[in-house]
Formats: sequence, C-alpha cells, structure tokens
Amino acid sequence: MHDLAAVSWGPDRIDLFWVDEDRVLWHRASVAGSWSAAESLGGQLASPPAVTAWAPDQLEVFAVFDDGELWDRFWDGSAWHAWESLGGSLALGPAPAASSWGADRLDVFAAGVDGATWHRWWDGAQWVPWEQLPG
Repeated sequence: MHDLAAVSWGPDRIDLFWVDEDRVLWHRASVAGSWSAAESLGGQLASPPAVTAWAPDQLEVFAVFDDGELWDRFWDGSAWHAWESLGGSLALGPAPAASSWGADRLDVFAAGVDGATWHRWWDGAQWVPWEQLPG
C-alpha cells in the first residue's frame, strides 16, 4: 500500500484511499474503529489520489491519469459514481490537492505540464473551467 490519502466526513469515520502496484485505486473505511474490507475503485492512476468530503457521507476522490487529465469519482451516500474526466494538461506524478469549504463547494489544484498550478472548482451546479494561479 502506498500513495495514501485520507478524509473524515464525521465522528468515528475515516476513509482511506491508496494506489496499488498496478496503479489501481483502493478504498476502505473505518467506522467506530472497525475497518471495512478493501474495495477497488479502478482507474489507472499516474498520481497519488487526493480526496475531500463536502458533507456527511459525501466524498470526492481525484487523480491524474496517463492522459494527463484530472479524473474524479464521487460517493453520493449510497454508491460510487464512475470515473469522469475534468480535463487539464497536467504533470504525471505529482498529487493533486483537494478541499471543500462547505456543501456543494469543491476545489482541486494540480500541477500543469507548464509548471504552473491550476485550479478548478465545483460551484454547486457545475465544474468551473480551469484557471492558472499566479506564480
């Protein structure tokens, strides 16, 4: 197990994500101190994962894939949704970073192939296009 990311969306809850030697994303959760079985979330990751929670029982995990785009999956409280591309022209290897300041707001940051830091966010209705952050 390597390339770890962890998040908590509530008391007595930790969700752990990691990339295996085949570059597949895995997940397991600790609920009140008891760990669930590991589950494969698939993918072919070219970076470590980043994860954030924006509400109880709501998670989003991000990674750069071999195509240099940012991909994400989210947990809606009952099921994992399929991987979706958020685009980008990103460096392979460096981990993205993700955060949320509240319900329906997600921010993700990633290193571009141009060496710049790029930012994209969910505004509650849509993913806002990539913006380059000042250097």
